[in-house]
Amino acid sequence: MKITDYISFTIDRFPKGYIFTYVDFIKEVNQQQAIIKALNRMVAAGKIAKLSKGKYYKPETTPFGTLQPDRSQVVKDLLEENGKTVGYLTGYSIYNSLGLTTQLSNIIQIGKNVVRPTFKRGQYTISFIKQNNIITKENIPLLQILDAIRYIQKIPYTTISKSGKRLSVILKNLSDAEKSTLVRLALKYPPSARALLGTLLDSIQADDVSQPLYNSLNPITKYKLPGLKIAFPEADKWNFT
Repeated sequence: MKITDYISFTIDRFPKGYIFTYVDFIKEVNQQQAIIKALNRMVAAGKIAKLSKGKYYKPETTPFGTLQPDRSQVVKDLLEENGKTVGYLTGYSIYNSLGLTTQLSNIIQIGKNVVRPTFKRGQYTISFIKQNNIITKENIPLLQILDAIRYIQKIPYTTISKSGKRLSVILKNLSDAEKSTLVRLALKYPPSARALLGTLLDSIQADDVSQPLYNSLNPITKYKLPGLKIAFPEADKWNFT
C-alpha cells in the first residue's frame, strides 16, 4: 500500500476531532518526511485540518460551522505520559462544565505537579496551575472543584455569591467519602481556599467534615471575598470579612 493510501486509510478510522501527529503512522511506515509531506498535502486539499505545528485533526462540520477539537484532545499529550495521568483540565477549561459560568474561553488551563511556561497551540493559550497533590484519575473531579474554589474570584461573568451557591450544590451532591477526600486534598491548598471550602461545607451542614480545615488555619488570619458573608453567614466563623 502506498504511503498516501495508508495514511488516508488510517485517518478514516480516527474519530472526528481526534488529534494526531506523524508518530501515529511512523510505527507502520518508517518514512517520517514522506508522512509529514503527505499530511501537509491533505491539509492543503482540505481533507484534514492543522491545529499547530505537527498536530492535525479530522474536522467535524455542522450547519453552524466547523467544530474545534475537544479541549482534552488539544492537550492530551500534556495530560498523560506513557499511560500515566500527569495532568488534568482545570480553571477556565472546566468552569462551564461545572455550571459556574456560561463563558467559553480559548485559555486551556492544566493542573500539574510540575508546571511549565504558558504557550500557544493553534488558537488556544495553554497555561498551568501547580497541583501539590498526587494526581490520579479518581481524584481529578475533586481537584477541579478545589481549583474552582481557590480561584473563585477569577471565574468570569458571575459573582462570588453565585459561584459559591453553585459550588455548595456540587458539594452537597458528593458522597460522604468524597467530602472527606476533598478535605484531605484541600489541606495542600492555600489557607483562603481551605477557609472557603469550610464555609461551603458548613453551609450544607457538613460541619463535622470541615473540622480538619478549621484546625489547619491560623485563628487570627482574616480573608476577603466581597459579598461572601451576605450569601453565607457561615463565613464569619471562617474569618471572612
